[in-house]
Amino acid sequence: MKSLLKKWNQISLVKQIIVGLIIGIVLALTIPDAAKPIVIFGSFFVGALKAIAPVLVLFLVMSAIAQHKRGQQTNMKSVIILYLLGTFLAGLIAVIASFIFPVSLTLVKGAEGVTPPSGVVEVLKTLLMNIVDNPVKAIFNANYIGILSWAILLGLALRNAADSTKTMISNFSDAVSKMVTWVIKLAPLGIMGLVFESITTSGLDALLSYGKLLAVLIGCMVFVALVINPIIVFMYIRQNPYPLVFKCIKESGITAFFTRSSAANIPVNMRLCENLGLNKDSYSVSIPLGATINMGGAAVTISVLTLAAVHTLGIQVDLPTAIILSVLSAVCACGASGVAGGSLLLIPLACSLFGIPADVAMQVVGVGFIIGVLQDSFETGLNSSTDVLFTAAAEYKEWRKEGKTIDIKKIA
Repeated sequence: MKSLLKKWNQISLVKQIIVGLIIGIVLALTIPDAAKPIVIFGSFFVGALKAIAPVLVLFLVMSAIAQHKRGQQTNMKSVIILYLLGTFLAGLIAVIASFIFPVSLTLVKGAEGVTPPSGVVEVLKTLLMNIVDNPVKAIFNANYIGILSWAILLGLALRNAADSTKTMISNFSDAVSKMVTWVIKLAPLGIMGLVFESITTSGLDALLSYGKLLAVLIGCMVFVALVINPIIVFMYIRQNPYPLVFKCIKESGITAFFTRSSAANIPVNMRLCENLGLNKDSYSVSIPLGATINMGGAAVTISVLTLAAVHTLGIQVDLPTAIILSVLSAVCACGASGVAGGSLLLIPLACSLFGIPADVAMQVVGVGFIIGVLQDSFETGLNSSTDVLFTAAAEYKEWRKEGKTIDIKKIA
């Protein structure tokens, strides 16, 4: 048994995850009833990630800012620009694709008892109120905007603290990071349980009737991941971006796809940034921030489903309104984490731009819930992998300015 475990540990984590993925699919298709208890592995893995992530963000950000020296480069301005640009372009691509491949929906119920935000002001207000949330409540509810704001303020307040205090905070940060590596070792078992649960509970039959809608949604997200994002990264690093793109998709996107939670994927992304040799002062802030505002996948979902409703009702849309939708979807997507239900609940807000009644818009949300098993998985995979991609691109740009040699193939 010891020799077997030793051999297993010598295999890379990605290969271990692929093994878990295959086993989960095989069990779901062959003996779903007998293998039902493995679902607990998926719940345990996601629960562990969600539990450790808020504490990790608090200590990493606080420690990074407390230890930060004046004049030290953090690249945050470039990262934020990349996040906002990527989210806007994702929404724009979704709008263009929806005009080229118009989709009509068979509207359904299924979103009863859910209250969407009434306007952009409410979304932004929720976002601002999350910033000033009680710190204990923010950690308890995994409110990352609130955790970030408290971590930044505490870090700034501790910059003049004694070295022993800074060392203690740094030690706590290292200890939590170590715990994260223990949790990530459970990924193969967790993925096995998650994929088993997805196949046995949701099935694929219900999705077939929405094949065209899913094709447009997933096609847009894949296009953003494999064409738009690489172009943006190339503009920054002036090298072939694909080794880095595929590295991020493989090591971040796959786990995010199955956990369907950007927050749960924060520890995975932190570890990937460390493996890429990035500056801890930068990624300890940019990764949790990206989990909140870098929402290209959400912008795609909002735009595609809104324009599907528009085409279903036969509403004519001019170019200026379509561009406004791109901007609105980007703004709403950035505030999605502050709204219960995520990106789907922001669809009525976008629908209001075209005068679509709330009851019809909520039926579109119901369609979103039906296809959510795939829509949300691809959306989260795109969002989370892009957090690392843009963080790395911003830093490698600075390396290039400083004259450092960057071999993306070797790094990735």
